[in-house]
Amino acid sequence: MNRFDLIIFDCDGVLIDSETLGSRALSEAMGTVGHDMSIPNVEATFSGAGEVETRALLNAKGLPADVIMKTAARKLSALFAQGVDPIEGIESVLENQHVKICVASNSSVARLNDSLGRTPLAAFFGQHIYSANHVAVGKPAPDLAFHCLERMSTSAERAIFVDDNTHGVCCARDAGVLAIGFIGPSDHRPDHA
Repeated sequence: MNRFDLIIFDCDGVLIDSETLGSRALSEAMGTVGHDMSIPNVEATFSGAGEVETRALLNAKGLPADVIMKTAARKLSALFAQGVDPIEGIESVLENQHVKICVASNSSVARLNDSLGRTPLAAFFGQHIYSANHVAVGKPAPDLAFHCLERMSTSAERAIFVDDNTHGVCCARDAGVLAIGFIGPSDHRPDHA
C-alpha cells in the first residue's frame, strides 16, 4: 500500500448492503404503474445506474419515470429508516486504513444522507462523500473519479477505486485509477464476477 495515498469507495454494495433494498423499492414502484419486474431483474438492469441513467432506462421502456422515481425514493427512504447494514467486515477495513479515503457514488446527495448517513460508517469519511450530483456526468464517465482526485489532492496513479459495478470500474479506468471490482456477499447478479 505504500504506493497509494487514496482509496475511493463506491457506497451501495461496497460500504452498505443496500443494492437489494434499492432494487426492491424500484420493483415495487414499477408495480404501482402496472409494470411488474422482479427484484433480480431490476438489480441486473439498474444496479449501479444513477438517477439520470435510471430515468432514461425507464423512459426507454415507455414507463412514467417521474412517478416511478418519486415512488421508489419514498419506498427506499422508508426501508433505510428501518436500518441499513454495513457490508460485513467493512468497518474493520476502514478503521485500519493509513491512507486517505472518500466515497464516490452515483446516488444523489439526498440518498447518501438517507443511507450511508444513517450508519456509523459516514464518520470515517467526514465531508469526503461525493455524489454524481457533484459532477456533470456520473459513472461510468470518469468525472466522479476526477472530482475525488481533485478534492483529495491525489494523482490518479496514487489512488485505488473499489466498486461493485462495471460503471465504477469504467469510471476508474478512464480516469487512470486502479480499479478493484468487488463482489458483495448479497450480490445475486449472474456472471457478475
